[in-house]
Amino acid sequence: MARMCTSKEWAIILCTLSMCVVGSLAGVPGVPSGWKAAHATFYGGSNAQGTMGGACGYGNLYNTGYGLETAALSSTLFNNGKTCGACYEMFCNYRQQSRWCYKAQPHIKVTATNLCPANWNRPTNRGGWCNPPRVHFDLPQPMFIKMARYVGGIVPVAYRRVPCVKKGGVKFTMNGNPWFNLILISNVAGPGDIKAVAVKGSKQKSWTSARQNWGQKWEVKQKLQGQALSFRLTSGSGKVLVLYNAVPRTWRFGSTYMARSNWKGL
Repeated sequence: MARMCTSKEWAIILCTLSMCVVGSLAGVPGVPSGWKAAHATFYGGSNAQGTMGGACGYGNLYNTGYGLETAALSSTLFNNGKTCGACYEMFCNYRQQSRWCYKAQPHIKVTATNLCPANWNRPTNRGGWCNPPRVHFDLPQPMFIKMARYVGGIVPVAYRRVPCVKKGGVKFTMNGNPWFNLILISNVAGPGDIKAVAVKGSKQKSWTSARQNWGQKWEVKQKLQGQALSFRLTSGSGKVLVLYNAVPRTWRFGSTYMARSNWKGL
């Protein structure tokens, strides 16, 4: 999480937060139509190594293609991992905080890959930045400083949901054992998030619903080895994508396979 702020900085922060509490339900200066108000901090250090892994299960974010353009979400947005993979655009709201936000208000885009946990030992407006019902983004430090000064610690932002742009098709990483399949779904374009998954082996007549294990890891408790696997994915907005034979019959545990297609648009 971000560093502790000085007493002078706290005075500015608390003033800003009071505007945010009202602005979460009403108009906030500097927040355009179609955007929403929130706040952002940073974590992971200057090299962002502390942001690798995370509650979505993507593992090494460089290897899975997410890199530094990521965010940890407060639980209000995280939705028990169902929002993993969603993409957001944001900028530091200079009209709310001219001391820490850049006047040009450069925009950044990030993918949700982690949870920013609540800190019940601190009040919502004094360190418990990710406590419900706050909407909050904890960013890798290199992303934070693209839109705000490092010394700011916490800044007001305007954000909106945007389509995810990814290279190639949806990816499926197979783990588990012959009777327990744990499937990581990543590199999801368009809506980015997945709320339901069904799997069908080439030897099966019907679809089997997968159960969310954690993040974007889904489990299927039946023998799937030796079968080509098709997937039916449902996004948080209800869009459905069916990927036939996305994983070949010769698949092995520990390997990742890319489907031939992906979603487009929200």
